[in-house]
Amino acid sequence: MRPMGLRALQRLMLQTLVQPLTADDELAPRGRNGRAMADVAAEFIKPNDRLTSFERLQIYARCYWFRLIDSVYEDSPGLLALLGDGRFNALVRAYLAKYPSRSFTLRDLCARLPQFIREHPAWTAPDTALAHAVARFEWAQTVAFDGEARPGVTVDDIAAAPPARLRLALQPYITLLTAEWPIDDYVLAVKRRNALRGEASNAVDRARVRIGSRRVPRPRRGRIHVVVHRYREQLYYKRVDRAHFRILEALAAGRPLAQAIGAGGRSVRPGEVREWFATGVELGWFCRR
Repeated sequence: MRPMGLRALQRLMLQTLVQPLTADDELAPRGRNGRAMADVAAEFIKPNDRLTSFERLQIYARCYWFRLIDSVYEDSPGLLALLGDGRFNALVRAYLAKYPSRSFTLRDLCARLPQFIREHPAWTAPDTALAHAVARFEWAQTVAFDGEARPGVTVDDIAAAPPARLRLALQPYITLLTAEWPIDDYVLAVKRRNALRGEASNAVDRARVRIGSRRVPRPRRGRIHVVVHRYREQLYYKRVDRAHFRILEALAAGRPLAQAIGAGGRSVRPGEVREWFATGVELGWFCRR
């Protein structure tokens, strides 16, 4: 086969695979152009003595879609615990139908899930606001885990430059989040529950059922400010107070250091600022803009 013929075959295969499955997890009977999928499959896949061309293509389509769905499950344990399996499964399928994978890596698959929850609240109602907060937090963890890292700055770098002109940036892997629930505690509790369930997988059935069916309580309302980051290749989330958070937001927005500190408010004491920046430098949060 010539290269152009191979490329056309690859594109045809891709077009059939990315079309969402039916409600029964079967390959759609017709393609987006209206052609019968059985006719399309017959053009480039041979039948055998057990399966038709359509059935053979369906195996690949199911493998593709089930892997995508599984990936969202893996990256969203908190959202799954909040919504339950039925609602979460419906949400994931609707999301992937509107925002299919456009990246070479499954790492990016949930990037627009918070946006989708806002755009289509019916899938998560009456928990849309909380679901959106959890989805944002879980995507921030993905970013923190393997996002880009730039050379950091030291305390001496900060001290050597005039505060009115020095502009610091936050590392690209850092996400600043404000939430109306303690979503960090909630997601951590879900992960601990899941870890216990995994440890009990080889235990007697009664213990496995008891641990597996234990629900994590819904978080109660309470505003938090949290920095999702990594340190020494480990994922962390650190709560900060409102003044500290506003300073970090101002730095992320490109404001000079002096203005950013002013964003914290008049009640901020110099000793607090020194402590916050020493911690930030130690954790590698800052880089040059």
